[in-house]
Amino acid sequence: MPHWGGWDGWAGWGWGLLMMIGMALFWVLIIVGVVLLVRWIWDRSAPPGAGREAALDILQKRYARGEITAEQYREMRRELGSGGAAPA
Repeated sequence: MPHWGGWDGWAGWGWGLLMMIGMALFWVLIIVGVVLLVRWIWDRSAPPGAGREAALDILQKRYARGEITAEQYREMRRELGSGGAAPA
């Protein structure tokens, strides 16, 4: 059998395997890059504060859990500019 380039039959498998791994890695990087790009664009298009709790919601939850007193709740609510009475 002729040997082109001096390679015998098994040497070709090593390069083929390396190329398959390289191609798989290439596509994984492309897919990860597209996913990250879409997430970045999605996050930029969301309105500011979207997905975050409003300060008043956090304050109400802290009061409901008993972390702050009614007086602290009223004062903090006034500072937030909401006014109104504290829950009973």
